[in-house]
Amino acid sequence: MTAKLEFGFDHLDADGDGQLTEQDHRAMGRSVAESLGHPSGSAEEQRIVDAYVRIWRDLHLPYIPGGGASLSREQFLRSTRSLADDQEAARGTLGALAEAFLEVADADADGRVSPEEFYAFQHGHFPTLSRERADEAFAHLDRDGDGALSREEFISAIIEFWTSTDPKSPGTWWTGTQNFTP
Repeated sequence: MTAKLEFGFDHLDADGDGQLTEQDHRAMGRSVAESLGHPSGSAEEQRIVDAYVRIWRDLHLPYIPGGGASLSREQFLRSTRSLADDQEAARGTLGALAEAFLEVADADADGRVSPEEFYAFQHGHFPTLSRERADEAFAHLDRDGDGALSREEFISAIIEFWTSTDPKSPGTWWTGTQNFTP
């Protein structure tokens, strides 16, 4: 589980300084907006950046000890690992994160995430993610096999990725891989 969480942290830490900050969230928002085809400076880009800043302010900032402005790798790993033992807290915190991500990923606002939307959204987080790997991951996450991720499938995938200790759980495929070695 630690390798998976470290992999996740490395991709969230957009500037690679070992600290998760509001600036990292702004950078992720811009990257995802670009991946979804929204021009720099557009209202759509700003909507997505605002969603990422909300994630920072609502989900991360309140849990930083001593009123700090960054979350270290170790603090992130410790707090995220604790969610594996508290599914109610995981659903509350990661569920809110997943809802914010769903708002961004569901580009056509139909309440479902298509393979194309999934790839565009994930490619913004994981620029080296190939379409082939995204499609493979999507097949694992689409539990009912209907060709789209429902709200529940999308949210469950995120929660499972960050909390499951089972390396074979479908949510482990959230990032497009199950290989989290550096």
